[in-house]
Amino acid sequence: MGLLSDPHCRRALSRLVLRLNTPLCVLSYVAGLGWFLALAFQPLAPRTYMSENAMGSTMVEEQFVFGERALSYAREFAGHKKKAGGMPVAWLEKTMWNLGLEVHKQPFSRTLPFPDETRERYMVKGTNVYGILRAPRAASTEALVLSVPCSEGPHNNQAVGLMLALASYFRGQIYWAKDIIFLVNEHDLLGMEAWLEAYHDVNITEVRSSGTLGRAGAIQAAIALELSSDVVTSFDVAVEGLNGQLPNLDLLNLFHAFCQKNGLLCTIQGKLQRSDWDSLPAYAHSLQTLLLMVLAQASGRPRGDHGLFLRYRIEAITLRGINSFRQYKYDMTTVGKTLEGMFRKLNNLLERLHQSYFFYLLPSLSRFVSIGVYMPAFGFLILVLILKISFWAEREGSVGRGEGGQGPSPPLPLPESRPGLLALVPPLLICHAAGLALYFLPVLGQRVATQHFPVSESEAVVLTVIAIYVAGMALPHNTHRVLAGGGGGSDRGWMTLKLLALLALALQLGCLALLNFSLGFLLAATMVPAAAAAAPTGPKPVLAALLVLATPAVTLLLAIFLQRELLEAPASAGEGWQLFLAALAEGLLQHHLYGSFLCPFLALGAYPCWLLFWNVLFWK
Repeated sequence: MGLLSDPHCRRALSRLVLRLNTPLCVLSYVAGLGWFLALAFQPLAPRTYMSENAMGSTMVEEQFVFGERALSYAREFAGHKKKAGGMPVAWLEKTMWNLGLEVHKQPFSRTLPFPDETRERYMVKGTNVYGILRAPRAASTEALVLSVPCSEGPHNNQAVGLMLALASYFRGQIYWAKDIIFLVNEHDLLGMEAWLEAYHDVNITEVRSSGTLGRAGAIQAAIALELSSDVVTSFDVAVEGLNGQLPNLDLLNLFHAFCQKNGLLCTIQGKLQRSDWDSLPAYAHSLQTLLLMVLAQASGRPRGDHGLFLRYRIEAITLRGINSFRQYKYDMTTVGKTLEGMFRKLNNLLERLHQSYFFYLLPSLSRFVSIGVYMPAFGFLILVLILKISFWAEREGSVGRGEGGQGPSPPLPLPESRPGLLALVPPLLICHAAGLALYFLPVLGQRVATQHFPVSESEAVVLTVIAIYVAGMALPHNTHRVLAGGGGGSDRGWMTLKLLALLALALQLGCLALLNFSLGFLLAATMVPAAAAAAPTGPKPVLAALLVLATPAVTLLLAIFLQRELLEAPASAGEGWQLFLAALAEGLLQHHLYGSFLCPFLALGAYPCWLLFWNVLFWK
């Protein structure tokens, strides 16, 4: 601190940063990527542990013996669902009443902003059915939720059967201190969002619902169950929620502990954990799992019905039963015992889960990387932008003091008059206008597009997004010359514009990483090198290619190919392009239906910022 207080030392340090700016930037960027790749190593990923004392032991003896009853319920449910052509509301109500639950139903409807061609729906109508088991040992102040989505076809019938069997067993126990809600929601996430909004008496996404809702206590935790076979070989747990939110790590640890106790195989991202952590294949396996979680979190898409609970500060996970070719099979009794043990432990909670981590990455189910360990990787990438910002600020400052000729850097021209800064107004307005058009026009203009072109509404929305995105690169980038009377093309104009663009990018990525680290890191890893190198004085074809590769759309396309490679199901070029188009439509729907911020961030933040660097490149 003493050295930095000396003005001569500060000036010498700034000159050193100015002289070694490019090597420091390269070193910082490599250090950021290297730090991220090292997160899968054992020293940086300690073992998980239970922080909540009330859930620290799994010594409870589970007594669930209704495995056959669960299969019987599943067969009845499948028959009535096939007969009704959808959710058998009347049968579910009658069955829950017979089990002694307080039964309610919730009709809801939602008109999508444009047709969802993947699921072939536009005007969605459905009904949620749920039963409440009132706690015999306490007032209805707290509750737990077991939810099962009613999917089309034969999917998830066994999950409904197991839920009803658990309700039957729980009804006969006297130790419950929290209400338990057994929910069957129709149309997956749409039904879950309708139920959560009605339960909390809010209207975030314009979903319409009717009927008088029965309420239990404040929901402490929720488990979403997906099960489509009579036996399972493993359980895959999904933790990523809307906008990359994650549940408290203790809930995941609880599931893992009971899986170990009951001998159930459990996976995350579809990957089994390895025991040989000190080998190179084990490191590669952990890195694959870590990258899959980063890609899933960066998408901002809930990986299960649990993802919408997290918005309401309710800790939740989704459990998916997998029936693969593995030799060892587990029946409904074993699965039911695992869920019973989890609910009995959650029943012991005296307060909300809060002691463990909310920000983490998982190279496996038994190891985690905390926020204090993975954030430096992002910090090194942002340091590149900070070094570049200080570089341009110092160079302009030295020119202003008449020191532009000192050092090995060539002298810069003298500062222009203040009117020359008006040359920055056109590119700033044009870039942000392009972002506004990208955000609003695709959905608003779908009817006009379908009237003039032979495409469906969904295709019109996606093609409009692509057209506006590409058109932004062809917008007039020379208006600054006209406004500045021919002087807008000088060096100070593009330097100031680049300084503003670097500041905007650093602020956007810094704020984004606090909300969704994975998305912030991926965008930083792709955009930072191109942003640092953008200048009208270098080799334009090379820099233009680098900027095009760094655009968020190309990042999305490359992420799709990377994810398929990590899942060991590589996609061809044509298949990858179709997945890219589907991802664009899905991203818009996620924003309009559930409030995902990925679409507005890319359209109103990242894309205009990228266009500013494109303007810098073609300034002259």
